[in-house]
Amino acid sequence: MSRNPHSNNVLLNLGIQSLNEMQEVAQSAILNENNVLLLSPTGSGKTLAFLLPILQMLEEDIKGVQCVILVPSRELGLQIEQVWKKMATHYKVNMCYGGHNIDVEINNLSNPPALLIGTPGRIADHLDRGSFETDNVKTYVLDEFDKSLQLGFHEEMSYIIGKLSKANKRVLVSATSGVEIPKYTRVINPTVLDFIQEDKANENLNMRIVFSKSKDKIDSLFQLICSLKSESAIVFCNHREAVERIHDMLTAKGIISTFYHGGLDQDERERALIQFRNGSVSYLITTDLGARGLDIPEMNHVIHYHLPAKEDEFTHRNGRTARMLATGTAYVLIHETEKKSDYFDYGTRRLDVSDAKSLPKAPEFQTLYISGGKKNKINKVDILGFFSQKGELEKGDIGLIEVKDFISFAAVKYSKVKDLLKKISDQKMKGKKYKIEVARKVIKKEEKTEEKPAEKKFYIHKFKVLNRTKDASPQNLVTSVTDKSLQSYQLLLEYYGYIVIGATTIDTKTNPQDLYSQVPNDAITPKNLKPAPGSIAKSYYIRISWGDKENRRDN
Repeated sequence: MSRNPHSNNVLLNLGIQSLNEMQEVAQSAILNENNVLLLSPTGSGKTLAFLLPILQMLEEDIKGVQCVILVPSRELGLQIEQVWKKMATHYKVNMCYGGHNIDVEINNLSNPPALLIGTPGRIADHLDRGSFETDNVKTYVLDEFDKSLQLGFHEEMSYIIGKLSKANKRVLVSATSGVEIPKYTRVINPTVLDFIQEDKANENLNMRIVFSKSKDKIDSLFQLICSLKSESAIVFCNHREAVERIHDMLTAKGIISTFYHGGLDQDERERALIQFRNGSVSYLITTDLGARGLDIPEMNHVIHYHLPAKEDEFTHRNGRTARMLATGTAYVLIHETEKKSDYFDYGTRRLDVSDAKSLPKAPEFQTLYISGGKKNKINKVDILGFFSQKGELEKGDIGLIEVKDFISFAAVKYSKVKDLLKKISDQKMKGKKYKIEVARKVIKKEEKTEEKPAEKKFYIHKFKVLNRTKDASPQNLVTSVTDKSLQSYQLLLEYYGYIVIGATTIDTKTNPQDLYSQVPNDAITPKNLKPAPGSIAKSYYIRISWGDKENRRDN
């Protein structure tokens, strides 16, 4: 293989004309030095900076894993994997992470990749199982290793590196300077490439303070979002509970958002990011987990509902905007009783949002779920063609399409979704019929202590339409039920915004789209809740059920 990636059309495949200074320097250092510490801001192109030299160091005549990249999160690993695939090399890559089917991973590793990416816990598990050999691993990269240390992966990383005894090329990557390098990394006296320039880091970033009159800052957050002219934003909180609470309260006020934190299942986290990426949701409420390594668009607006404890996390949050040559604004919500942070300048220019009342425009797109993916030989072109030909959609009606291993997601203009689902309901894509429906929203998990799997009976609950007032939210309609069986009904309200007459059995496997057929033509928001067409009643009975068929009974 040529030592020059340009000759292999790698940059062309990536849509890049030339490397930046950091990438050029990093490429040379990694190729020529055994121990390298690369420090560079979020969004500067660090991934490509170490993937290009890795490509040049791989040897075609060696079978098995040659390079291991450890990452603190699944999202970062998948992002690296996507960059590698876009490079269009002929070298195989695999990504391993907790929450993924380990049997599938073991099967993939039976034909080992040249490049293996993974989270520390899952890679350590595979080493315990003997899923792959390490004799040919000559290089390892610890990407965002400071975050891995913060998350407590010391033991796993020490174990993994101990197993990579033949590795003589070690690369540490971080967006934070001043992190102590653990001895077990075997990185001694590294060549330090420091591209973090403190005096220039924030020159494109505008900072504003929003003072809240109330200790509970939700009203100020609401007004701030209303002032952003319907532009998307990320809202950062310090705790998972705050993330979910803020999401609920914004929903009750008519603002469509989603949330993301480490307590969600992997598929829930992925769904949240997909809906945010494709414009189905305009606001992402997250913890610091959303500050790095996520494949999401650059934001013009970052909102700190809470200030983080450490300055570097504040920097990483702000790294979601004002990247490279772009500009952006970071907003900090402050109440006078809050403990002040040493690193933040409270003399920052204030922003008055008290007059902002108009709700942001509703998202233009809605996300559709498709029960087939790469493993079913489905690609983006297949989905685009199917929706265009069978669903009679125009090019502008279809947004971002994302194809996973066994499922896919597509953004479609909200006004076109209902007609599209009708037109394709009996149609086949590539000779097979797939389930296609509105993707469910990310929902909060019920506490295990609240689940009562032994109880197998029907519960009948009465709901009243609240006459289209601001209080007519799904959360206020459902007041007495905590069982997961109700999730489908809650989703029905969120998607369609109306109540259906009669007793209907709902369980956790029921799809809201399959429950009722008479959906209003226009999209009804929770704020404008109204009865089903043709109904004059103000009260309805919904039968909620769980348990197996043999043991079900009426109350």
